[in-house]
Amino acid sequence: MKGAVARRSARAGAVLLAIALVIGAPRSPASQPDTRIPWIGYLANEPTPDSATVLRDSLRERDWVDGRSIKVWHRYVQGKPELYQQHAEDLVRLNVAVIVAVGAQAIAAARQATKTVPIVMVTFDDPVAAGLTREPANPETNLTGLTTFAPELSALRLDLLRQVVPTLTRAVVLWSSVGASGAADLRAAQAAAKARGVELTPIEITAESEVREALDQIGKSHPQGLIVLADSITLAHRQRLATFTSRGKLPAVFPSRDFADAGGLLAYGANWTDVFRQAAELVDRLLRGAKPSELGIRRASRFELVVNLRAARAIGVKVPSSLLQRADRVIE
Repeated sequence: MKGAVARRSARAGAVLLAIALVIGAPRSPASQPDTRIPWIGYLANEPTPDSATVLRDSLRERDWVDGRSIKVWHRYVQGKPELYQQHAEDLVRLNVAVIVAVGAQAIAAARQATKTVPIVMVTFDDPVAAGLTREPANPETNLTGLTTFAPELSALRLDLLRQVVPTLTRAVVLWSSVGASGAADLRAAQAAAKARGVELTPIEITAESEVREALDQIGKSHPQGLIVLADSITLAHRQRLATFTSRGKLPAVFPSRDFADAGGLLAYGANWTDVFRQAAELVDRLLRGAKPSELGIRRASRFELVVNLRAARAIGVKVPSSLLQRADRVIE
């Protein structure tokens, strides 16, 4: 009798222990109750004001509400590019319906992780030079998205710099060869400088660890101005670059308004709010059944000029009224 009671007690204890383990164990995303709604992966270096937030709000306008009709999983590497592949594979394991990949390294990792999950890319690069598209278009591609690559902006940025430094004859261009289009951007800047009689010295960075050395080189060369080309590395270090130019009283022009918001003097480039609104439109169409090959790859069509007058005062340059009138936004 006592033995039977002991066995029943042992079995009951084992059942209770198993229940406790199940309840106490961390729940994997795949076990969540919202698996009937689409999941979206977002892969980037870091969150910026004009990226994930704009994407989320634009999706909401199309009735895709995070936590209700969709679930967005964010993965950021925060300056550690070696994590891109791990994060991309993690998103694929989550069985997401779409991956939004921002920047060349995020796109490469997503493409390596999957050949079937649709990828909406946002890139600085020329998609042809980067091997992201081909002619004729591949009907089986899982890639669509947008590029902000516009080498013709190099001449315009140089002209903006010359408006605040009318005597400009020597400048430095900070560029990166990590992206497939860095060299093309550089050539466009050099051609524009040559045509305007400006001696342009290129300083290259290939990794985030090289930024400090690059800034030391810029300081030692004593240029009259600085042009920063678009790249994920320079974007990640926008605050550092803006602070460097302010403290060094070095007039500079940057490739997007994120740099001006960080304290940079001038910024001219793609309107990132519009870019991520378009990215949201592509995600919406994919979720509603469109194929990536039907959507293609778009080029940014809206550009903006931002002038930071606080930076101008710190550097000690006067911004012409004509330039202020052209600006889409002036930071007072």
